[in-house]
Amino acid sequence: MTTVARAAAAPSAALPGAPRRSRVDWRLRFAFLSVVWGFSFLLTKVGTYGFAPFQVTLGRLVFGTAVLAVALAVRREGLPRGRRTWLHLTVSAFLLNALPFSLFAYSQETIPSALAAICNATSPLWGMVLSLVALSEDRPTRRRVAGLGIGFLGVLTVLGAWQGFSGIAPGGTAMALLASLSYPVGWIYIRRTLAGSSHSNLSLTTAQLTVATVQLAVVTPLFAGFPTSFPVVPLLSVAALGALATGLAMLVQYGLVAEIGPTTAQMVTYFTPVIATVAGVTVLGEHLSWSTPVGALVIIAGAALSQSRPKARADTAAPVAQGGPSVPPSAPPAVSPSVPSARGPLPVKARGAGAAEEVPAAGESAPDPDHDPDPRPAAGRAEEVPARAPASAASGGTGEI
Repeated sequence: MTTVARAAAAPSAALPGAPRRSRVDWRLRFAFLSVVWGFSFLLTKVGTYGFAPFQVTLGRLVFGTAVLAVALAVRREGLPRGRRTWLHLTVSAFLLNALPFSLFAYSQETIPSALAAICNATSPLWGMVLSLVALSEDRPTRRRVAGLGIGFLGVLTVLGAWQGFSGIAPGGTAMALLASLSYPVGWIYIRRTLAGSSHSNLSLTTAQLTVATVQLAVVTPLFAGFPTSFPVVPLLSVAALGALATGLAMLVQYGLVAEIGPTTAQMVTYFTPVIATVAGVTVLGEHLSWSTPVGALVIIAGAALSQSRPKARADTAAPVAQGGPSVPPSAPPAVSPSVPSARGPLPVKARGAGAAEEVPAAGESAPDPDHDPDPRPAAGRAEEVPARAPASAASGGTGEI
């Protein structure tokens, strides 16, 4: 739904709104996210067999919001307050949920679910382009530009550009690409408006999905009417899409990022198009040309390269306080996803070898490097706790799927 200040030497449970460490190994949760997000496109496709695209999206949001509402009640948290916060959530709900979910549902009426998933994988590329334009602290590097070029070369490969884009449905493909573009727009908006909110990620995310549900509840009767029947298989697909691939997946992602950090957690987005392609071909019998999986691998490689960063030098890295592990950020980076990627609250920059030293004023003696003005043990101090943004705003780098 990809950088943040860390709290050193303090258990994550001590942070307000921080998720509790799960008893389930993070690798199993990582695999769960990969599979459930990979199958989300298949579930959307099957849902459109019995319901209109807007109806599929509305059902997805209803079931997803119900899961988050239960989690909110269990943790005894409330929804955020403040008119300004809800206005920002209205915009983010449209950009990160209502619009992309609807576009993906409509696109799969004319394109395979695998192609929709591959289009979704371009979200990190769009995010990088937009972040370079909208976020002054993001500067282009050779590595990021190279990743961007490789990624869009993969897009052209998927679309069969050398064949004049023949064999694809231009309308459906355009809607899927527009949906993937909507995610980073939403991430950047959240980063500029809600990153400093004092509310927990679960509270903000539940509120965001609630608003998106209301938006679809207004639009769906006007453009799609009410379902005349409820076929079992499409209904179960919509229920699984909402409860598992939206509500539960958000909770799992939130805890996963908090436990292993955003860099590792966002790698789940690279498995999504692969699993979606395998599911579409084996379960739905979708036919794909050789250029589709090849282009998908090129897109994934480009997205990974555009988000990678050179390792920090050992002499410039900020030391970690002794006495306990460094606690990951309490919120996923506002990349998505995907994402794909504005990266959430800005990090507290470590002072490196190239940083200017403080010069004492006239009459003052230079500070003693061995003297620590804080009498507390190093293990008992905590750095700045990061501001929170909705977990759905960061689906690791690819956006919310």
